[in-house]
Amino acid sequence: MTSRLELEQHRNAVSEIREIMNSMKTLAYMETRKLTRFLDAQHSVVKSLESMAADLLSFHSGLIPRSDDSQQISLLIGTERGFCGAFNENIMAALNLQQASGDSGSLLIVVGHKLCNLLEEDPRVFAYLDGVSVAEEVEQILINIITKISALQKKHGHIELSVYYHDVDSKQVVVKGLLPPFQEFSSISPLFSSPPLLNLSPQNFLTNLVDQYLFATLHEIIFTSLMAENQQRVQHLEGAVQHLEEKSEQLLRQSNALRQEEIIEDIEVILLGTANLDDGEQDPEVDS
Repeated sequence: MTSRLELEQHRNAVSEIREIMNSMKTLAYMETRKLTRFLDAQHSVVKSLESMAADLLSFHSGLIPRSDDSQQISLLIGTERGFCGAFNENIMAALNLQQASGDSGSLLIVVGHKLCNLLEEDPRVFAYLDGVSVAEEVEQILINIITKISALQKKHGHIELSVYYHDVDSKQVVVKGLLPPFQEFSSISPLFSSPPLLNLSPQNFLTNLVDQYLFATLHEIIFTSLMAENQQRVQHLEGAVQHLEEKSEQLLRQSNALRQEEIIEDIEVILLGTANLDDGEQDPEVDS
């Protein structure tokens, strides 16, 4: 039978774990507040670049690169840390579903320690990269991703890049094609009566625009994924904290019940001792 001391020790351990998880939940919530500001700014940058591309390609649609012989690359944005539910498993499920439909020859760039563990020694993986824990780490991760993409581009020439990440609004894994870029503008009608005035040739302008767009969009995607990760972490830890609170209350009730049993036993011992004393005092009178 479990002793009251063991229950108290267990309850103290549960309380400590609950406090740690509650602190982690608070930090994750603070990160979402910070990311909200970053995402708003990054959305504006990406929309501005897309607007410029639409304006340019509405007059120069022939500039959009096309190639039937391209190496497919899949960039998977996972997590560096845990306590975020099935975040990484959902990325894996989306990848398997996509490749089952015909995208089986894709090389993988995997971001995030937890996701890397799920794809350890997978022959499809070209590179394993550290993920981000806070917004301040995004710049370095972006540089690492761009370096790997550039290496593949030099090796294979034409590449098609798709990114798998969690979307904040839909709460689902999204697959976004980044390279070749601006495919949605291939048949757009001119937005203005005359083409944009450029200091560069349209081809050079588009090349520079693609570089900026790729960097800005990856920036936006990683911020979005980190936001979704922290939202799931808040939700996951909220459930864990609530469960630990219920466990602590259950242990407290069990401890109180054992304490009541101990008190009753003490009272019974006292009453039994009192009864024995009373019997001892009455015996001489009976003999007389």
